[in-house]
Amino acid sequence: MTDLEAHVNQSGREDLVKQVREKINETGVDYIYYQFISVTGRIVGKGIPSAHWERIAEKGFQLVYGSTANLFVDRHGSYIGYGPESSELVGIPDPETFCQLPWDKRVGRVFCTLFRNREERENPGGALTSDCRGNLRRIHNAFQDKHGLDMRCGTEPEMMWLKRGEDGKPDGGVTKPNCYHIDQFEELRPTFMKVIEYAQQMGLDIIQGDHEDAPGQLELNTQFDDVLRNADRLTTFRQICAQVARENNLIACFMSKPFMGVSANGCHHNMSLWRGGEDVVNMLGFDSLSGMEGAFSYRVGGENTFMPDPSIDERAPGPIGLQSIGGVIKHLGALTSIGSSTVNSYRRLWDTGFWAPIFADWGYQNRTCALRVSAPGRFEYRSVDSMVNPYLMGSGLLKAFDDGIDNKLDAGEAEERNIYEAIDAGKDVKKLPMSLGEALDELRNDEVIKSAMPGDMFRVFEHYKRDEWERFMHTTTEWDTETYLDCLP
Repeated sequence: MTDLEAHVNQSGREDLVKQVREKINETGVDYIYYQFISVTGRIVGKGIPSAHWERIAEKGFQLVYGSTANLFVDRHGSYIGYGPESSELVGIPDPETFCQLPWDKRVGRVFCTLFRNREERENPGGALTSDCRGNLRRIHNAFQDKHGLDMRCGTEPEMMWLKRGEDGKPDGGVTKPNCYHIDQFEELRPTFMKVIEYAQQMGLDIIQGDHEDAPGQLELNTQFDDVLRNADRLTTFRQICAQVARENNLIACFMSKPFMGVSANGCHHNMSLWRGGEDVVNMLGFDSLSGMEGAFSYRVGGENTFMPDPSIDERAPGPIGLQSIGGVIKHLGALTSIGSSTVNSYRRLWDTGFWAPIFADWGYQNRTCALRVSAPGRFEYRSVDSMVNPYLMGSGLLKAFDDGIDNKLDAGEAEERNIYEAIDAGKDVKKLPMSLGEALDELRNDEVIKSAMPGDMFRVFEHYKRDEWERFMHTTTEWDTETYLDCLP
């Protein structure tokens, strides 16, 4: 049996397919977006009338392999990842993710898992390794089987609401860069309340929000959950923000550093490893859900293995937590290529006056370190911004955890001092890569983190990101002309 056949015929899926039909009929959905995630975190896929749901659920849809790389051409004119001669992938919908779009209730969406074409000469119907979402599920399942632990994650996506000028380009932020000011938060109330309204209807439990310290910058946090569902929800959140921006003639900006001199758009990942627990449906106040229960389910209960063991240390994370931190510290260089995945990401790291996490160290509540223990039972990975592909990030962190646990890696002592003061006092701390090119070099030399991108995934990711770096180096900017135009050697 092929991977595709096993996925379609897995126990309980037939009932879920029938439940989606009932939900389609109940909600009046006429059209469905069958979506998957590209190498950069972009949402791609096909739209198909809901009348064909059962056929697509069984047979799937086809799309060129290169869509996993946004069907993008490199600067030399070659398609990234796959050429035009390549076959077509098969996208199979995951029925538990079906949900109605609240801004047009005639339309629904469902996430898909990708497979090789059934007619391929090699590995027909096999798992498509350039499917970052499918990879995360498989990597997490393998981690659970090996360690008896599951990863739960919560993200803090910062983004800026920018005004759109007459030319369609950004014309400053909607608000002033006053951090935590309720008045600035209130100015954006019509915007964020619409985001929250849509989010709740799509299963996102928004637990808090605030105005950050950049123009129009908001942070809205969702309840932490299973690492795959968390990635799906961050992706959904971005979709929602894009829609609210269209409705209000604004720009929903997730770019890491659109302005220098103010804080960037970070996306800190808060993580822990759990033993046991169960999935519970959160109705979010609705009598009838606008999607499948899976889209509204959260992992709760169980044993948080990152909690301190009082018999060892009342403050430090437990042994598994410290080993996991040790794994992340060891692989921070390569992980930076995923968490800071664009040329622009490194503007954030260079603007160090704004708590940029540029050193491979950890501490308690220490925002100058790349990792901090933000609360008992979890730690915050800070070297990641809002352009992140959360599926690649989750996979990379799981591989770092696995290495840390397998080899009982020593996290070292927590740094209590401001890291810059510690360095001035003589502490030797490894610096993170300070350009996309450097980060990609670290990734190429790190077999553990590369294993988070199995098969074609690493090849596609590296091709895409090397091309981005080369395009940047091949471009003359306004800074070049302003600095050098009238200079003599």
